[in-house]
Amino acid sequence: MKIKEINIDDRPRERLINNGKESLSTNELISIILSTGTKNKNVKEISEELLSKYSIDELKDIEVNNLININGIGKVKAITLIASIELGKRIYMKEPKINKKLSTPKEIYNETKYLFNNLKQEHFYCLYFNTKQELIGKKLLFKGTINNSTIHPREVFKEAYKLSAYSIICLHNHPSNNTFPSKADDDLTYSLIQIGRIHGIPVLDHIIVGDDNYFSYYDNKKI
Repeated sequence: MKIKEINIDDRPRERLINNGKESLSTNELISIILSTGTKNKNVKEISEELLSKYSIDELKDIEVNNLININGIGKVKAITLIASIELGKRIYMKEPKINKKLSTPKEIYNETKYLFNNLKQEHFYCLYFNTKQELIGKKLLFKGTINNSTIHPREVFKEAYKLSAYSIICLHNHPSNNTFPSKADDDLTYSLIQIGRIHGIPVLDHIIVGDDNYFSYYDNKKI
């Protein structure tokens, strides 16, 4: 059955308007985002197939290549759905506040830990500060396994120059929740510290974030 053959009061868009967004099933919400079906399948059937293959939890990190394997979801629909999911994540994620003074590793951890919620791979961020230790910018520089060869110092310091930053604090997550630094973490940290001294933009700390804990090089006197 095509969507237009369904009673108008039972169609997802009309139900959202008449009964509120809370009344819609996940299937119906996805149907609205995907918008149209194919010649052989209506959009609700495509949504049902999607949900039969991936749970809600898995949708949080789904990629274009996963979605386009489902008959009826092309690249445009896949991008639209992923963008909608990402927007929803950002709306409910507490972003670090620009111009907020962050003086201690604990304050930085509390302000930024939401960046790493439910991530299954390492993400490496740099935070940039002015002379008053106020946050003036942040940048995600890398996703994947962190080591000295994958983090490019030119990207770290290019952003610092763009922002006229006085200092930098690096942070990344360990999805394993073991926040003790690896040798690769140490090598990267000490390399960035040395380069920071050369550039006159000190790297003040490197914070490794877990699910509910963190490790600070500064607190542990490793900087």
